[in-house]
This record gives sequence, structure tokens and C-alpha cells, in this order.
Amino acid sequence: MIVVEKAAAKVNLGLDTPFRHADGQPEWDMVMTSIDLADYVEVRSTGSKQIVVSSNSGFLPNDQRNLAFQAASLLQRTFKVKRGAHIKIQKNIPVAAGLGGGSSDAAAVLRALNQLWELNLPIAELAKLSLKVDSDVPYCVYSKTAHVTGLGEQVEVLQPALKPVWIVLAKPNVSVSTPSILRQIDYDVLAHPDIQGILDAIEAGNHQKLVANMGNALEPISVHRYPEIQQIKERMRGYGAETAVMSGTGPTVFSVFNKQSRAQRVFNSIRGFCPEAYLVRSL
Repeated sequence: MIVVEKAAAKVNLGLDTPFRHADGQPEWDMVMTSIDLADYVEVRSTGSKQIVVSSNSGFLPNDQRNLAFQAASLLQRTFKVKRGAHIKIQKNIPVAAGLGGGSSDAAAVLRALNQLWELNLPIAELAKLSLKVDSDVPYCVYSKTAHVTGLGEQVEVLQPALKPVWIVLAKPNVSVSTPSILRQIDYDVLAHPDIQGILDAIEAGNHQKLVANMGNALEPISVHRYPEIQQIKERMRGYGAETAVMSGTGPTVFSVFNKQSRAQRVFNSIRGFCPEAYLVRSL
């Protein structure tokens, strides 16, 4: 039996870290939503205990560095499963882009193997376990607009959900190491976006309030190291975007629109400056 899971990319409508825990891990306060840029993950259960990962991307490791591999290994160890898995990843989400591609692949593997290995874990338990893989994986297990707190394991799916929006993404030709950015956080000078304002805007269905409050506390750190991020932000706003925000630790910058025509104009303009650009919808 084979299970194919869609692994959607995510963007951070708001990203804040209020403090660092004693073990060095950041506390998170984020609003995340999934978009229709997605990888597709095909998972097959095998008789041997071996876990094999393959993909169409030359940028993706196929060993224990791969989060999908780690997810399968975690389930296998935790529940003493005697079977293995063959995992094929059709990669469409850019790697190391701040869009959660690796985490979403891992979440897809967890959902698939939960079926194939007949573990029958509730989604909340699967999400809680998945924190051991990466802090974005619990959100990606749900893959719905959510308020994410704690170390990433506290996922509150929002009701009402985000009204569908158009999103323009632009990724400069750099790759960002998340651990290196997190090590540079200085909580004494960190500017905190209004996460509650974003949540209120989504609940009210108020697009103007949403774009007014979107923000990313880590943006200044990544911009300092990669000035290309700031250049794309300025271009997007110059082309007519109401706001332009970095997703995750970057380098991808995105804008949200309630009108397709405006999104299309910005997309047409930005891809002349930044070839790796996408026009997508929120899910």
C-alpha cells in the first residue's frame, strides 16, 4: 500500500519570540498559514526496518539529516515498529527558504506512516511527538492557519480561519541557516510585532488590519546578514504591495493581497527583479 501526502509550504503572518528558555531554546509566538505551494510525499511501508529517502532535488540530503527520514525513524523507535519505509519526495518548495518545506515533508511522513503502520494516533498526539523532529513540524501536521506558541508544540487552529488571500513570494538566491540566526537574537533590542493584532484581524476578517500588523521579529537579524532581503521588501512595496514581510528566518519575502489583479501586477514586476517568485493562494 502507498500513501501520497500533500506537504504544503507555510508562511509566518507574524513571528515573535518573547524570551529564551534556560536550555537556549526560543519561546515562540507565531501566526502561521499554509499555501498552495507544496511538495508531494509518497510513502510505502516495507518488510525490512530500513528507511530510504529519495527526491528529485539535488539540494536535499537523503540520510538522517533529512527531516522526513528523522520523522520515520522517530515513529519507528517510539512504537517499536518492525517495518521500514520508502519515502519519495517530489520537491517544489525551495530549500532553506523560511517556508517550512523540510518540516512539512516530515509532517507528511508522520501522517502517512500513522496510517500505513496502523498506529492510529490522534492528530494532537502526532503533533506533540513531532516536536522532537523540528519546531515547525507540529504546525505542519495540522497545516491550517494557527496560533503557535511554546517551543512550537502548542498549535491552536484558528476559527474562524483566515479568509482566502493571494500571496506573492520572492526568494533571493541565498540560503539561510536557521540555527545561526537564532543564536544571534538579542532580546534586549528585539522589536516585537503585534501578534494579538494579527489574531484580531483574522477573527474580524479585516484585511487592512492584517497587513498593518504583520511582522517578523527575526527580520533585522537576517537582513543584516543578507541585504538582498531588504532590497526585495522595498521592491515589493514599490510595485504596490501594502506590506512585505520575511517568512521564518528567511530569506523568502511575501506579500498578501485580497485582490488577484493587484497580486498579479506585483508578481509580474518582482519576478523581473527576483527570478524565483511565486503567486499562490492561502489554503
